[in-house]
Amino acid sequence: MALQLSAHQQSFLLEEERKLVERAKENPRYFAPLYERYHDAIFRYIYRRVDEEEQAYDITSSVFVKALQGIHKYEYRGLPFSAWLFRIAKSELYQSFRDQKAQRTVSIDKVVLKQVIEDWTEDYRQEDVDRLLSKLRLLKEVQLQLIEMRFFEKRSFKEIGDITGLSENNAKVKTFRAVLKLKQFFHQIE
Repeated sequence: MALQLSAHQQSFLLEEERKLVERAKENPRYFAPLYERYHDAIFRYIYRRVDEEEQAYDITSSVFVKALQGIHKYEYRGLPFSAWLFRIAKSELYQSFRDQKAQRTVSIDKVVLKQVIEDWTEDYRQEDVDRLLSKLRLLKEVQLQLIEMRFFEKRSFKEIGDITGLSENNAKVKTFRAVLKLKQFFHQIE
């Protein structure tokens, strides 16, 4: 469950973070506080998608190397620095999948699966879970990512928008469409 901050607290945290970024732009040794603040979140984001710890550490390292190398290009636009890092992480993940033909995994919460299925069917059965899992594979990568962030990672539409570079409203619309597509696949007769 995310902690709700007041607008003043959010503004203060963004300003504090902006100062950290500016210091890191001037001297790379000041990048460490940003690394320490976001390393765990970026690692979890990646690990949930590759499900192999060593590979997740490698990709996470690559994200922070790219961030450090490109920090001079970063422009503050009212979003947390983490949104920029998550976009780099997404890009590095896709590159890893292309390079290694890696199999993408989805972090699945069985309770969430059951809730989704119960919304779509009258009675819940194990076959429905198996069918839903197989139908997830039919989604485009972007659709799968939206569903995963919203339902399995419990991210807000604002967070999803920050990570994907979409507006909050567009993240909501695209997630809704992805759910409709999954529901359509789920109800197809095989």
